[in-house]
This record gives sequence, structure tokens and C-alpha cells, in this order.
Amino acid sequence: MSIALDRFAPTDVPLLGVLAERWSTRVFDATEPLDEEAFVSALEAARWAPSANNTQPWRLIVARRGSAEHTALVGTLVGFNQTWAGDAAALVVVVAETANEDGTPMHFALYDAGQAAAHFTVQAHAGGLATHQMGGFDRDAVRATFNLDSRFEPLTAIAVGAFGDIEDASEAIRERENAPRTRRPIAESLLVNA
Repeated sequence: MSIALDRFAPTDVPLLGVLAERWSTRVFDATEPLDEEAFVSALEAARWAPSANNTQPWRLIVARRGSAEHTALVGTLVGFNQTWAGDAAALVVVVAETANEDGTPMHFALYDAGQAAAHFTVQAHAGGLATHQMGGFDRDAVRATFNLDSRFEPLTAIAVGAFGDIEDASEAIRERENAPRTRRPIAESLLVNA
């Protein structure tokens, strides 16, 4: 049985519920099959993310648990991520297309790919899936494993699947899962607020 903790963000003003309750778990159910309907909806949300001139400068590498691709992606994870992310039902790598086929730079690619990742995670959460985005992976290994052209930049790996039971997690993971959710005050993020 999966257990999701109550992790509502302590926001200063009200947010949409799906935003306030979305959080990045490290506890995935290693046996629960991927909810394909919710997963495809998350992929569809990424597809419909806004982009400059509708260029859609992102690609996704999707690897479901049990596939050789999933095993390969777990092998690219670094440090602590290797201890928990393999339990996820799928790993998704968001890849930015930083130049088009003729070599013209796509200046908004990183921003736009980030929006696709955000749309994916919010829709996944709304569909009952847990997610966790990771920067801790070997980008060159992903490039080599999936034969990516140099114009494609792996940005983030996302673990996705059913919430697991925190009681089955290691002490180190339980500590991180139970840590208070914090963010700096919004005033510290505003460079100008005229």
C-alpha cells in the first residue's frame, strides 16, 4: 500500500491545490505498475506547454521500469539519486533542442523545455502520480546511451510513479521526506518590484 504524506506548501497566499500539494518525493512503490492513463496525460501536458514561436524545443526520453532503457538511465544517476530513483515506474529525461537542424540557435530552448517539465509534473501530480526532478545525472552518459546529437541538451531526469510507503524507506530518505518545506520569501526573489 502506498502512503503519501500531507505535504501542502506553507504558502503566504492561496495557490491552486494542485500546486500547493505537489512535492518531490523520493519514496516510490517499486512494484506498482505505471498508471498509463495518468502518465500519458502528463506527456500531453508537456506537449501543450507554451514555447517561443511554437517551436516546441524539447524532446523526452521515456523509460519504463523493467526496460533496458530504464536500467541504463538508472546507471546515469549520480550519488544519492541511485539509491531511490530506480524504484520509480518510469524515468523521463527532458532534453532541450538548443539549435534547429540547420544549426540556428534556439535561444529560448532551455526556458521552454523547463516549462514542458513543469507542465508534466503538475499534470502528473493532478493524476495521482508522484514525481521528482533530478539534476544529479551524467548528461554525457545520457547523450552516448541514446545517441543524441550535440544540439540536444539533457536538462533534467524525472522519476515518476506511485507514491511508496515511507515506512519502507531508509532513515536517510525518511529524514529528507519529513523535513519542513521551505522557500525564501518572495521579496528576496524580486530583483525589481516597482
